[in-house]
Amino acid sequence: MNCPTVEILAPARDLNTARIAISHGADAVYIGAPRFGARHAAGNSIEDIATLVREAHLYGVRVYVTMNTIVYDSELDDARTLAEQVVATGVDALIVQDPAYLRMGLTGVELHASTQMAIRTPEEAQFWADCGCTRVVLERGMTFDEIKAVCDTGVEVECFVHGAICVGYSGRCFLSRSMGPRSGNRGECSQPCRLTWDLVDERGRTIIQGKHLLSVRDLNLSRHVEKMARAGVVSFKIEGRLKDENYIRNTVAYYRRLVDDAARRGTLRSASRGSGFKYDFEPNPHKTFLRGDTDYFFRGVHSGVASFDTPKSVGEPVGVVGRVGRGWVDVAEGVAGVALHAGDGLCWMTDDSLVGTNINRVEGNRVWPNKLDKLTVGARLYRNFDSEFNRALERSAPRRVLDVTACVEFYDGGLQLSYTDEQGFSAVAECEGEFEEPRNVERMESIVRDQVCKTGDTPFRVTDVAVEGRVLFVPSGELARMRRECLAELEYTLSSQLPPRRVAAENPDARLPWRVVDGSKNAVNAASRRFYLDHGAERVEVGWDLADNLYDHTVMTCRYCIRREIGECLRQKPKHRGALYLTRGALRYRLDFDCRRCEMRLIPEEIVCKD
Repeated sequence: MNCPTVEILAPARDLNTARIAISHGADAVYIGAPRFGARHAAGNSIEDIATLVREAHLYGVRVYVTMNTIVYDSELDDARTLAEQVVATGVDALIVQDPAYLRMGLTGVELHASTQMAIRTPEEAQFWADCGCTRVVLERGMTFDEIKAVCDTGVEVECFVHGAICVGYSGRCFLSRSMGPRSGNRGECSQPCRLTWDLVDERGRTIIQGKHLLSVRDLNLSRHVEKMARAGVVSFKIEGRLKDENYIRNTVAYYRRLVDDAARRGTLRSASRGSGFKYDFEPNPHKTFLRGDTDYFFRGVHSGVASFDTPKSVGEPVGVVGRVGRGWVDVAEGVAGVALHAGDGLCWMTDDSLVGTNINRVEGNRVWPNKLDKLTVGARLYRNFDSEFNRALERSAPRRVLDVTACVEFYDGGLQLSYTDEQGFSAVAECEGEFEEPRNVERMESIVRDQVCKTGDTPFRVTDVAVEGRVLFVPSGELARMRRECLAELEYTLSSQLPPRRVAAENPDARLPWRVVDGSKNAVNAASRRFYLDHGAERVEVGWDLADNLYDHTVMTCRYCIRREIGECLRQKPKHRGALYLTRGALRYRLDFDCRRCEMRLIPEEIVCKD
């Protein structure tokens, strides 16, 4: 049976969250460089990245650094210098969007094509692979068949499987930039897709008022991981470099357990070293930030992926309001297995918003919330903070261990101690001297075995001890010294190992899948424009992030469709066949529907950017 090796790729805001991800089972982590990352608030120092690399490589965990914003001409030299500094720490890959990085002469590191490149077809994936990207990170809105078609090219594929979804094609969204200077392609998205909007028709009549019409649920493809792995996906990416530590603990543990269960069945294999993941909690992705989950368009384009009522995490359902009293409510139709506690967070939807509060007291099915704003009989209740679960998460400190075998060999004039890991890496310590016969050979051998099995706060766990030769008396202190030196040497050896890399070179004969590089592809520097021309572009337009205004530009293209969500698909005899607009105050965007491609586009009207 084919047993694919898969990588759980975890987000890391900083060194501490990276350590949490690794201890909870990540096979790789991605973390921001000091600058030029798509999460402006998640940059890290070169020193912290270097420390992370040493600690991660001990377990064969790979470290990817995001430098996936577009780079202006004035920044090219700084970007190259910074990239060289990051590469010098020993990171395994840079995740990039701007083709300028392919022309910087970076050596000894993989370059991964960011999801910001909006790669959705086999032709696009193959082009970037031919140009030096050893891996492509696919757009989140793809179907399984589309993902498989890319995998069938032989290009190494990484897919998001969990977390927030950009409703527009990543890297091709200028909605934030159309409202002001903050650009998602520069790591400063203002997230206007999570705001409330009105949907109006060509006559100015309001069809939907004050709803989060561009906000979609969060991705959860956990039940499709084995299918995706068999199709050729090698890396399963969790979104969330700005999420809190408990989200990292819970979500990484959830996917670690999923892969380990598959490994025991012989259907998947982990990409890193280490085992022994024992958690103080039962991983459950619905108990940390999740806007309601969806597999989005993995099984095909369909409705039901939006989150019109709120862009916030509502958590897990707990029941409905049966009665409302003075300061209390009775919870009816409670969900099996869900027990509320004081300190839990409770929320419910009203006509116009999500209301949240905390629980002060619980007696049976009666709950005393801190407030009862607009809470009525029949309202559905959700728990968006499980106090006991979160306390368990914060206590969680699983010890990721590396299994080794030990061998103690007595010989004339001394003894030798060695430890060997599962991959064959070993370390040796020796002690020369004339040792006496022990009074009790069996007792002495038992002491030897006990001493070499003590690993203390090191990452190792001894699974077997071999004692060879004629057992002699050795002071426990000497055995302890040899053990410490030997394990320290093995830890250094493993930390110095570089996980396998496939560094590729740019093929000058690779041809672009497009004749014209339009402004949405954001060529904003001379190096990227030269790159496109060298690979066959007939024309390279100026990147839209350099535009003074984006009036009449397509500032968002997405597979998500508001018409489909509200039952007004143009293919299904809708009531409203005329033009539709999204408005918010003075903002007005025309919606353009391309039914052949099944795509929706946003085009601003009467909007001028003010820098």
